[in-house]
Amino acid sequence: MFTYSLATIIVLAVALIASMFKVLREYERAVVFLLGRFYEVKGPGLIIIVPVIQQIVRVDLRTIVLDVPTQDLITRDNVSVKVNAVVYYRVVDPKMAINNVENYQEATSQLSQTTLRSVLGQHELDELLSARDELNNDLQGILDQHTDNWGIKIANVEIKHVDLDDSMVRALARQAEAERSRRAKVIHATGELEASAKLSEAANVLNQSPNALQLRYMQTLTEIANDRTSTIIFPMPIDLVDKFSSKVDISAQLKGNQSAQPLDNTDSKGGKGI
Repeated sequence: MFTYSLATIIVLAVALIASMFKVLREYERAVVFLLGRFYEVKGPGLIIIVPVIQQIVRVDLRTIVLDVPTQDLITRDNVSVKVNAVVYYRVVDPKMAINNVENYQEATSQLSQTTLRSVLGQHELDELLSARDELNNDLQGILDQHTDNWGIKIANVEIKHVDLDDSMVRALARQAEAERSRRAKVIHATGELEASAKLSEAANVLNQSPNALQLRYMQTLTEIANDRTSTIIFPMPIDLVDKFSSKVDISAQLKGNQSAQPLDNTDSKGGKGI
């Protein structure tokens, strides 16, 4: 009977001594409580805990990936969208993470959901689609400010998806098409303006050197001949037409003057007029 009792005491002593030693990994810390009061933070490696008197709570210091569920929200321009995001955070102060909040993981998850709805609801749809980097920084700053008292550091916040209704997708497609059409018209008008300016400069140069126009005609004929076309349209120089028309006008005036002279002579000599 004595031997059985001794063996029991030895087994309990060995179990008690074994429970005193704890091994913590590199990314783990132990928040130690002495008779219910905070004592210290230990780890990593081998630590000694007095059974019954001391208790520990393990805390993981690695970065935790939190997938924020899809949230229904209405943007500032009254568009209903569904948005989800992902939050990266880690515990930087195990003491505050255990003592200041009951469950820091659940608290961070709920805070991320409410912050996502409140912040994105203050922006328009175009900002949600084009300015994600700024929105991510805003979300990170707000979450980091609220979780600072919990000993948690928000490393990054990324908006993953922005889901729209089919009607809104079609409306955005029509808007994008109209925008592309507007840009095409503006580019075409700008090109016409630049071309007209260059043509005006070229006309001024040709006016200063009339022979340059003849050279342009010859170059045009050379280009047409290289195309192996059966019909060649030769542009007549405008200067040549002007000279020809001026000569015709001068000859017509001369003839008119010659026909008018006999009448005047008859009237002057004979005293007769018509």
